[in-house]
Amino acid sequence: MGAATPTAVVRQGRRRASGALEGEVLAALQRAGAPLTPREVQDTLPGELTYSTVVTILSRLHGKEVLTRTPRGRAYAYAPLTDEAGLAARRMHKILDGRTDREVVLTRFAEGLTGEDEALLRQLLQPGGAPRPR
Repeated sequence: MGAATPTAVVRQGRRRASGALEGEVLAALQRAGAPLTPREVQDTLPGELTYSTVVTILSRLHGKEVLTRTPRGRAYAYAPLTDEAGLAARRMHKILDGRTDREVVLTRFAEGLTGEDEALLRQLLQPGGAPRPR
């Protein structure tokens, strides 16, 4: 096989797409509960991921406004901006913001909700109806 690149890295005999690697890196940062440098992230991940690949993934996630970074020595320490639910909500907003047919998208989304999810959404949309995040 050729040289590993940030978009696909050979790990234990198989290739992983950058989205899967981003998910692994993000999960490692969320588990840590504190900002980590690229070397610390690399040490927490299973398999053989190069330092430069970890830096690339962290930089991409920072560019997508998923991570914050603060200087620590000669490197940056990275931390997630929000938890998993917050990231999912950000993705949903981003998709919706990128569409000119918002009403159609929201209608199709609402049509696909289960009865339980529909009731929850109705509750959330009522004044003062938002429950505390779990």
